[in-house]
Amino acid sequence: MITRIPRGLRIALLLTPALAVVVLLFGGGLLQALAQSLGHRPFLPPAPLGFDAYRELAADPAVRASVGLTVRVGLVSTAGAAVLGTAAALLVASLGRTRRGFAALLQVTLPVPHIVAALAVTLLLSQSGTVSRLAHAAGLIAEPAGFPALTQDAFGWGIVASYLWKEAPFVAVVVLAALSGRVAALTDAARVLGANRWQRVRHVVLPAVAPAVGAASVLVFAFTVGSYEVPFLLGRPFPATLPVLAYEQFRDPDLAARPLAMALALVTALLTGACVAAYVALTRRLSR
Repeated sequence: MITRIPRGLRIALLLTPALAVVVLLFGGGLLQALAQSLGHRPFLPPAPLGFDAYRELAADPAVRASVGLTVRVGLVSTAGAAVLGTAAALLVASLGRTRRGFAALLQVTLPVPHIVAALAVTLLLSQSGTVSRLAHAAGLIAEPAGFPALTQDAFGWGIVASYLWKEAPFVAVVVLAALSGRVAALTDAARVLGANRWQRVRHVVLPAVAPAVGAASVLVFAFTVGSYEVPFLLGRPFPATLPVLAYEQFRDPDLAARPLAMALALVTALLTGACVAAYVALTRRLSR
């Protein structure tokens, strides 16, 4: 009887439970955030709706600095993770028999929570961390406090380091999956035809892994733009990334700040949504 149901309807029925959760929780929250960003105030006397919160955000220098920091950290982290992850995957793929062991090592950091990675970066790179004490013991700096500030710094190096530690292995695992037997066969064919190592990498391997690198990079950028815990632990109070700034506004006991918090959250959601749209467009284009 199940086989009589059209395939499209059968797929829709199977996806309905998961889609219902997404629509109710994410869609409902998004609509509520939009309403509150326009001035809707539940449990308070009604106020006229408008775009005052968005105008205030556009005129706030702290928000502009926050947007710059958020985009900068996202771009640097994504570019670094793409380069390091691709290089690690190509290196592991060339190891032969020991490939499985090193591929397993790449997956060690994947289940580690990002908040643990942020704490590890603090213990490692802060001015009282392990690296500063080793530099002091080696005579490179007069005292540990003289070590360059790599956490709670203006650029966000500590945040970038934490994302690289987590996301570069993710990109590497995705690229390794793309380096399937078909790519190995094409590489062998190019070798038989006389292509040297660089020509095989340039004309066979890189075009084969480019879709995987692009898709993984879009996902990494979307995550780094919308993440909260890592920039909260490793970033400065000013400027803060958009998710941190939105949470600070949300925790303000003055309910008049609530539209600002919701507007910030929606701006972050729009950035993430743009990444999702780019990911869908990229996968469609590359699948042709």
